[in-house]
Amino acid sequence: MTRSAIRFEHYNHPVISKLFKSSVPGEYRANFIHLYFDMGWYGVLAGSSINFLKIYAARLGGNGFQIGMLDASAALVGLSLAIPAGHWIVKRHIGRTIFWTSVVYRIGFLLWVLLPWLFTYSGQVWALIVLAFLMAIPLTPLSVGFNALFAASVPDEYRAHVAGIRNILLSVSFILTSLGCGYLLEHLAFPTGYQFVFAIGFFGAAMSSLHLYFVRPLPVPADITQRPVELKTAEDAASAHHGRTLFSAIRADIWSTHFRNVLLVMMGFHLAQYLALPLFPLYQVNQLHLTDEQIGNGSAIFYLIVLLGSTQLRAVVHKIGNRMVTAIGVIGMGFYPFIMAFSRTPLHFYGVSAMGGLSWALVGGAYANYMLERIPAHDRPAYLAWYNVILNASILTGSLLGPLIASQIGLVAGLFVFAAARFLAGIAIWKWG
Repeated sequence: MTRSAIRFEHYNHPVISKLFKSSVPGEYRANFIHLYFDMGWYGVLAGSSINFLKIYAARLGGNGFQIGMLDASAALVGLSLAIPAGHWIVKRHIGRTIFWTSVVYRIGFLLWVLLPWLFTYSGQVWALIVLAFLMAIPLTPLSVGFNALFAASVPDEYRAHVAGIRNILLSVSFILTSLGCGYLLEHLAFPTGYQFVFAIGFFGAAMSSLHLYFVRPLPVPADITQRPVELKTAEDAASAHHGRTLFSAIRADIWSTHFRNVLLVMMGFHLAQYLALPLFPLYQVNQLHLTDEQIGNGSAIFYLIVLLGSTQLRAVVHKIGNRMVTAIGVIGMGFYPFIMAFSRTPLHFYGVSAMGGLSWALVGGAYANYMLERIPAHDRPAYLAWYNVILNASILTGSLLGPLIASQIGLVAGLFVFAAARFLAGIAIWKWG
């Protein structure tokens, strides 16, 4: 049986068929199915390894700076390699490139399992930071290229539909995995329980990569070369100097298009997002004194609400568009750190998790499509490379600056300040995105 036949024949189950609108042409369905399974298995990785990583670092005795470095070290690599990665990807088959970079990146999750056998508690924290740095090397082209692969394998009219179902499957698998891992961590000795959790995450990562192997770009329509006048002018100017100037090498011409506004408002969003993220595990462990099971329950509630919200995503996007949905979701995300600062009990934490899930259902389902709507189809890697530059710059700055600010003004005050930053970022997307 050929690989193409495998893609179609293994998924003719009636339950799976219900995931599709009846109007979806058969030639798109294999891609859609594998993108769904990719996200479902990624939810296993996210609900286990990724979900509990910073909690593990906090329980090992890691401070705010070290927890911030888990994101910042990876962001430093991404910031350095995003533009070269865009050039590298555009010269290669997008499907095979994404598959192999995902494989190399996700091998790193297996190494997390081994750390308690190799290092002391403090050594493990620094080992995790070093691994985050090394894993970011293949992660950078994976991040740059995946949205391009998604856009190339899913027609524009189905992207909200596919993104919504992917979010639903992510939520289901995340909820089940988070609850299961929380239970394991409560009933297994430390750090053995975390080794089991990290092993579960690696298995989910491997299965996710397997399904990426079968995603195929669709044939490019004949009229794809018809470009907006503004974009064509800038791109032709860059092409005229291709290979001769630093300007063209880094594709600085992209900053002369309207996509500049998108980059700026998304930089504001991601900076506000990552300023607060290192503070959450510290507040949950040191202030709320939550158990691993309670943290797992909160994460499950978060994604349960993401699941429910995602079922309505397509209808909301149809009414007000991806940009407005993103803006409203980012404004809603400002309530998460604000209300967490008032939390005193696990019940409060569960309520905050539910509110955060509703906001992320909007943002997570809409912001990638919001960007793709403003990127010319023939030039996605270069545009997405610049997005990854501003993303990693925001992660690097926010992950280091957030704990520093909180150490000066206090953890609770820091949560208030970063909540305000998220509100402002949402308003910026609304008005200028």
